[in-house]
Amino acid sequence: MTDASRIDEIDQWLKNNNIDDIECMIADNAGIARGKSMPRVKFIEGMKTRQLRMPETVFGMTITGDYALNDFLSETERDVILVPDLDTICTTPWQSEPTAAVICDAELEDGTPVDFSPRQVLQRVLKLYEKEGWQPIVAPEFEFYLIERQEDVEARPKAPVGASGRRDSGSSPYSIDSLDEFSAYFDDVYDACEKQNINVDTLIHEAGPAQFEFNVFHGPALNVADQSFLFKRILRQVAIHHNMFASFMASPYPDSFGSAMHIHQSVQDMETGKNIFATADGENTELFLSHIAGLQKYLKESMPLIAPFVNSYRRFAMGLSAPTNTHWSRENRSVGLRVPSGSRESRRIENRVAGSDVNPYFAIAVSLACGYIGMKEGLKPSAEFKGSAYDASSRALPRHFLDGIKIMRKSDALKEVLGEAFVETYLDAKEMEYDSYSSMLSPWETRYLLLSV
Repeated sequence: MTDASRIDEIDQWLKNNNIDDIECMIADNAGIARGKSMPRVKFIEGMKTRQLRMPETVFGMTITGDYALNDFLSETERDVILVPDLDTICTTPWQSEPTAAVICDAELEDGTPVDFSPRQVLQRVLKLYEKEGWQPIVAPEFEFYLIERQEDVEARPKAPVGASGRRDSGSSPYSIDSLDEFSAYFDDVYDACEKQNINVDTLIHEAGPAQFEFNVFHGPALNVADQSFLFKRILRQVAIHHNMFASFMASPYPDSFGSAMHIHQSVQDMETGKNIFATADGENTELFLSHIAGLQKYLKESMPLIAPFVNSYRRFAMGLSAPTNTHWSRENRSVGLRVPSGSRESRRIENRVAGSDVNPYFAIAVSLACGYIGMKEGLKPSAEFKGSAYDASSRALPRHFLDGIKIMRKSDALKEVLGEAFVETYLDAKEMEYDSYSSMLSPWETRYLLLSV
């Protein structure tokens, strides 16, 4: 229950900023913002009476708009209560009228968290860390493409034209000139981030045409996941206002580089604030090595959460900067698990497997879950990999969408940490999406089979 004085404080803030429209948001399985918009008076009253409600089935929604219903998620479609986290309230600068948005948790009538809510899945993992006196610190890196707005959504996407009229094309990693071409767009992105309390770090041009990478500044996992959820929405909304689309599809161009969400993760001692991954003299701790080992063992069981669509697997191509295994190494981007150089305080592991098409709550939750299980089980990692890992056949990740689903179905460890109800319902939704995908004729079939066989 939100404290009454806090509600009154927010009500006054809304009045002071002339805001009368509030968006109450949750993330669905795909990380898309769902919820409802309402006047200020109804929002305030709804918080006081716990009458901000949505059907629970929204957490079983597929990308096609269907619902995965099973023994855990009933077709009775009971309501759940939206509980705004008032620390996340912010303005939405792209709206024509003053508007605020707030991220919500979902609870049952008795205050029990809803198992299927993406934010709750992450909070469930964080509570396990908290019991050990640990606080995970994460920093995601988002790669995405800017593409021209086009009527035919099935056509090959085109890189947008910059301010000078030049179309961005080819591979131009780290190009400052390409950044300058889209400076008006990024200026608006930075302004929106400031208004939504998002701490973005480095911006670079990636290898693909009009492909860019933004880094969200490191911090406590839930706060960073909230920022990531809002940040992806900002990039999309601002792009629309600049007559473009921002795409987080893992592989929008079959002959070019995919888009990843790299997750840098470390763990602090909650009492001392010190990084538990390094000793006082800068050596790796046993907990750090076990964290790596947990990722090595359980990432392959986590693929539906870090490679959530059929297209996600197109990104895992040799020679296109996407890992295909869970080897680890220092300062080596060919492996799935990279240890960046740095000080003892910054000792961390970078999970390079996840695609940019993920739900940030799920990707961060399961990446931390794998490391947690490794630390609790005292696992030992493989020897550090030397050289390029792109051609390594050992410790291979699943290479097909259905293989990932089958492997995760059998993972008792992940079901225990993430919750059985969530895992089974989420995988049911993924299987429904695959059935929908399989029912559609592909361009390959029409090109090579329609008139030939």
